[in-house]
Amino acid sequence: MQSGPLTDHDVYLFKEGTHVKLAGRLGAQLRSADGIEGVQFAVWAPNARYVSVCGDFNGWDKGAHPLRVREDGSGIWEGFVPGIAHGARYKYHIASRFNDYRVDKADPFAFYAETPPETASRVWSLEYSWTDDEWMRSRRAVNALESPLSVYEVHLGSWRRVPEERNRPLTYREIAQPLTEHVKKLGFTHVEFMPLTEHPFYGSWGYQTTGYFAPTARYGTPQDLMYLINYLHVNGIGVILDWVPSHFPSDEHGLVYFDGTHLYEHADMRKGFHPDWNSYIFNYGRHEVRSFLLSSALFWLDRYHVDGIRVDAVASMLYLDYGRKHGEWIPNEYGGRENLEAIVFLRNLNEAVYRDHPDVQTMAEESTSWPMVSRPTYLGGLGFGLKWNMGWMHDTLKYFSNDPMYRKFHQDQLTFSIWYAFSENFMLPLSHDEVVHGKGTLIGRMPGDEWQQFANLRLLLGYMWAHPGKKLLFMGGEFGQRREWQHEESLEWHVLEFAGHAGAQRWVEDLNAAYRAEPALHELDCSAEGFEWIDTDDRENSTLAFTRKSKHGREIVLVACNFTPVPRTNHMLGVPRGGTWREILNSDASLYGGSGVGNFGSIESAPIATHGRPHTITATLPPLSVVMFKSEGGL
Repeated sequence: MQSGPLTDHDVYLFKEGTHVKLAGRLGAQLRSADGIEGVQFAVWAPNARYVSVCGDFNGWDKGAHPLRVREDGSGIWEGFVPGIAHGARYKYHIASRFNDYRVDKADPFAFYAETPPETASRVWSLEYSWTDDEWMRSRRAVNALESPLSVYEVHLGSWRRVPEERNRPLTYREIAQPLTEHVKKLGFTHVEFMPLTEHPFYGSWGYQTTGYFAPTARYGTPQDLMYLINYLHVNGIGVILDWVPSHFPSDEHGLVYFDGTHLYEHADMRKGFHPDWNSYIFNYGRHEVRSFLLSSALFWLDRYHVDGIRVDAVASMLYLDYGRKHGEWIPNEYGGRENLEAIVFLRNLNEAVYRDHPDVQTMAEESTSWPMVSRPTYLGGLGFGLKWNMGWMHDTLKYFSNDPMYRKFHQDQLTFSIWYAFSENFMLPLSHDEVVHGKGTLIGRMPGDEWQQFANLRLLLGYMWAHPGKKLLFMGGEFGQRREWQHEESLEWHVLEFAGHAGAQRWVEDLNAAYRAEPALHELDCSAEGFEWIDTDDRENSTLAFTRKSKHGREIVLVACNFTPVPRTNHMLGVPRGGTWREILNSDASLYGGSGVGNFGSIESAPIATHGRPHTITATLPPLSVVMFKSEGGL
C-alpha cells in the first residue's frame, strides 16, 4: 500500500464506492512539504461547516489548525500541519452545518490510538522490516481449499495472563513465542484472532469496533502486532483476523453521527440501528461507506500480511429483518427482506480481496441457509472462500448432550449434515460462542462421569476432524477446560497436570498430525467425491462408519464411531478394498486417557460382501470412541 496526496482519481473512486486503498490517502499521513516535516490530515465530513485538528501539539486548541474543504464536492476536509511528529495525539473538532452539534472525533482512518479508556488518535508510521518473504511466496498452497486448514481461535487478552502483575494480559510481543510454540506443537495450521481492531469496551471482545485501521493499543503498537504476525509466519503458521463490517458502537468519539448527521449509518433507525447489540448499522448503499469498509479489509491484508479475513455476523447484514419484529423493518424495493445493498457490498469485498490477494481466504460467519455464500460472484454467489457450518455445530453439540442410552433416537442429528455438506465450502466451528453466556464448556456438555466426559470430548473432536470441512477450535477446547471462558481471566493451563486434560491435548495434537499427513482427510473436504457412507443404519448400537478419500480415490481412510460406552466387538464393516487396514488413530488409546481397547494395529479384510462393498473387516469399536483405519493397498 502506497501513501500519497489525495488525487482527483482517488476522489472519483471514493465517491463511486470502489476505492480500496484509502488508508494511504485519508487520515493522518506523515509528510514533508517544501522541506518542512509535518502531517497531512484528511477527513470525510460533508455536512460540517467547520473542521479543525486539535491535539497535544496545539494544547487541544480547536481554533489553532482549521482544515479546508475540497472544492470537488467530495466533502473531504484537508490540511497540512507542520511540526507534528510520530506519536502525536489528535482528534478532529467538527461543527455541523445543520445544527449546533459540535464534537471531537477520533480519526476513522487512524493507524493507532490511545490505550482505552482514552480515545484520541495518534499519528503513526507503519514502517516495519518484515522477514516473512518465504511464507508470503508459498502461502497460496497453505491457504488452498485442498490443503488442511486447522484453525486455533484465540482471544489475545485471555489466552495467558501475568498474575504477578495484576493479572495483566500478554502483549503482542510477549505472546508471540509461547503462542507459536503451542500452536506448532499441536499442529494447527492457522491462528484466528478475535477482533484486534481498536474498541472502547473490552467486554465486547473487539466486536464493537471504533478503529477500523488501528490495532488495539491494549497489547502494544502496530509494529508489535506486525512482529507477532511475522513471528507466526516465520514459523509456518497462518494468521486470520476477525473483522466486523456489520455494526459499530455508539461511543461519541467513534463513527456514529460523525458530522452531525447519520453519515456512516442509516438515518432511518429501522435500518440503521441494531436492537440485539445496541449498535449502529453501516449504510451499505452509500458509496463512500463502501469505500471505507473495503479499504479497511484490504488494509489488513496489505500492511499486516494477514492470510484471511473472517467476516462477523454476515446474516445480520443480509436480512433487513434480522433481530427485528414485525413492523420494525423496511422491505427492499421488491418487497423482500433481503438487504440488496449489503449483498452488493459483500460481493464487492470478495472480488476486491481475491483480485488483489488470490492467495488468501475470506470466511463468512453466516448462520442461515442463504444460498451460495462460498460460490463465485459470477455465478450469483457472495464470493467467500469458506462459510462457517453453524448447522453442523448446533446439531452435533445437541447430539452429544444426550445420554448415550438415548442417542439411538437422535442419529439423524449426525447424518443430516452430509445432505448439505458440499453445498458450500464449509468450516466446522467450535468457537468462543459455544463456551460463554451460561453454555458452559465443551467437556461440561458431555454426559456421564469424568472418564465418560473425556471420552466423549475426544470422540467429539475426532468426529469433527474426520467430518468433511475445515476445522476451527477455540482456545481451551484442546485440553478440555472446565471453567466457562472468561475474557478477563487466563485459560486454566494448570489442569494440564492431570492425565485427562493432558490426554485430550495429545489427542488434538495427533488429530492435526493425521489431518495434515493424510490427503484423504483434507484434499476433498469441500467435495462429495471425498466422502462415502459405509453404515448409517446401526441406530440400535449408535455407531456410524464412513470413508474419506483423496483425489481420484488413491488413498482411503475408514472412520468408525461408537457413541455409547459399550465396546462393540466383532463389528463387521464393508470396505471398498481388500488387504490390510491399518489403525492410524484410536481415541480410546491409553496415552489419551482411554481404556486401551483397540485392534492391535491393523485388520486384514476378508472377501465377503458387507454394506454393499466387496470386502469386510471385523473390528472392535472401543467405548465412546472414534477409530480410523487406512487402506494399505489391495484391490
